[in-house]
Amino acid sequence: MIRETNRGSYLIELSDAVIAVKQDSGRVKLIQLMNTAAAGAVSGGFWGLLIGAIFLSPLLGASLGAASGALMGALTDVGIDDEFMKHLAANLKPGNAALFVLIRRMTTDKVLDALKGTGGTVLKTSLDHTKEQALRDALAATPTPAAPTQTGSQLRS
Repeated sequence: MIRETNRGSYLIELSDAVIAVKQDSGRVKLIQLMNTAAAGAVSGGFWGLLIGAIFLSPLLGASLGAASGALMGALTDVGIDDEFMKHLAANLKPGNAALFVLIRRMTTDKVLDALKGTGGTVLKTSLDHTKEQALRDALAATPTPAAPTQTGSQLRS
C-alpha cells in the first residue's frame, strides 16, 4: 500500500505491480514486485510446522512445508499475465521501461493530484473513458508548485 505521509491515509492498495524493462539486446525483462515464492514459503512453513507438531516433528514439517510452499509460489502466476506484459513492452525502445499496476483500491482524486506532471504514456487500461482521460490529463499536466513556508526569521520582520 502507498500511504500519504502528511495525513496518514492510504492512497493505493495494489494487487500486483511489475516493471517491464526492454534491454539493449531487445529482450524484455519482467521485474515482479510481489515475490510469490517468498509468500509461498512463509505460508507453507506455517502449515508444515502445524502439521509437523501434530506428528511430533515440527522442524521437519516446517522445512518440508516451506520448501514445497516456495516451489508452488515460484510456479504460480498471479495477477497480471506475463505474456500480456511482454507483448505490450515489446513496443518499447531499448533502455526504456513500463510499469504495470493492478490496483485493488485507491483514492482516485488524491492519486491523480500526486501524478500531475510526472509524464508517461498510458498503454492500456480497464478504466472507463472518463477516468482514463483524467489519468492521461494528470500525467500530462504541469505540476503545481508547493506553497512557500514561512520561517521564523520571516515572521519576526
